[in-house]
Amino acid sequence: MAKLPAKKIAKKAASEKVEATKTSVKKVAVKKVAVKKVAAKKTVVKKTIEKEIPTNKTAVKKTPAKAIKEVKVIEPGLLLALTVAQGMYERKAENIRILDMRKIAGASADFFVISHASNDKQVDAIGKSLEEEVKKTLNENPLHREGFENLEWVLIDYFNVVAHVFQEEKRDFYSIEQLWGDAEEVIFKGK
Repeated sequence: MAKLPAKKIAKKAASEKVEATKTSVKKVAVKKVAVKKVAAKKTVVKKTIEKEIPTNKTAVKKTPAKAIKEVKVIEPGLLLALTVAQGMYERKAENIRILDMRKIAGASADFFVISHASNDKQVDAIGKSLEEEVKKTLNENPLHREGFENLEWVLIDYFNVVAHVFQEEKRDFYSIEQLWGDAEEVIFKGK
């Protein structure tokens, strides 16, 4: 009687070995997985990676990525600041600077865009040009505008972006860049 269970055990072990070899021979299923990674400075990178899903633990292989797509994302406030700077650039504003004020406590806006001109007619032209550029590109109107009477210092407020267009002497006198010296500067090169 003791031999009967041993035969069953031997048969069962032999059938398990056959099953194990059958599973290692089976084809491996392929599944595509989309992975999103966010890199520094708000750049979103999408990768499509092809992975093999094994049917058992012995058959594990990895394949390289098939396609990599890169999409850049610019924050709305920064896009508005760059658009304002471009409007200034088109009317030959001098020394255009974009100050990132987001990390400064007590700042009235996220970005300041500052430039100057040599005379009052050019200050007027720069102010109107930046408003036209923002309207054309982003379809936004300023919340507040002032200084168009004297044309020594024109201020155009878009809530999170404030544009300052000075005559050169007034810019030197008020020295806003030194007042907000803690702010990081965003590099701008016109088109």
